Amino acid sequence: MDSTALTGLLEARRALIDPATVPGIQVAQNPGRRAPGRGLTQSHVDQMAGYDNGTYNRLVNGKIHNPSFQLLRAYANALRLTEQEWVAMCRYARGDDPNSPLHPRSGREVPGMWKDAIDGIRHMAYVTDQSYNLLAHNEAFAGLFSAAGPPPNVMEWMLLSDEARGTDTTPGVLTCWGDVWVRYVLPQLRAARAAMPDDRVLARIEQAVIEDKVCGPLYEERTTAQVHPDGQERPVLHPTLGPCSAQICAAEPLSSPNARVMIVMLYPGTDPSQIRRPYLQAAA
Repeated sequence: MDSTALTGLLEARRALIDPATVPGIQVAQNPGRRAPGRGLTQSHVDQMAGYDNGTYNRLVNGKIHNPSFQLLRAYANALRLTEQEWVAMCRYARGDDPNSPLHPRSGREVPGMWKDAIDGIRHMAYVTDQSYNLLAHNEAFAGLFSAAGPPPNVMEWMLLSDEARGTDTTPGVLTCWGDVWVRYVLPQLRAARAAMPDDRVLARIEQAVIEDKVCGPLYEERTTAQVHPDGQERPVLHPTLGPCSAQICAAEPLSSPNARVMIVMLYPGTDPSQIRRPYLQAAA
């Protein structure tokens, strides 16, 4: 536990909140231990978090060993922490990352600057929320699809659309869909459902997959444990480039846990060994 850093973080946030902006908080004539300026008192914070007086003081002074996520979340919400501050709070107080995001919108939205960043990437690039809903994409990504454009939900498209997996008469964009793509993508859906059991969009997609005559049996096999595609190589049939090897880079915006930033690099041909790069490591 880093009580010095924890105290600095929480006390700075406490000082920024005017008690007059908090419903149900009364400002006493003798405010007691108030943060500098017009901030909350420690008693205010305990009241807002729903804990006994003195709990906050014990927390910032390192007297609560390994505090629970429930307690930390209550004080994080009371002090209006950002998602980044929530991560820092858990690391300082417990030495590990949060068990879930702090805010309900985390994972469902990303800062608008990501659209500019995506547009500046020459490879195919896109951003999805935690449910795999498409939030932003560049022109290179749009070029993978028919005139209808990119799908609203990338997971649903990969698993259930004829454009992705092909038909008896038309090859799909995702080459070797049944042998390669689906066996990696289905475990990602299962992992997302396990991490976010209350996500209605993921629940809907999972149910559609189970009911699908092709995906359903494969979903029950549970043959792999892939939770993300970062670093993988898969075959793609691009509408204009033809057969390609796709290298996938996946990342997560730090301000929005469970959202995804995807960069897909396409190389004409089907032999990925010709384009593999060594791992990047710092110089000794």
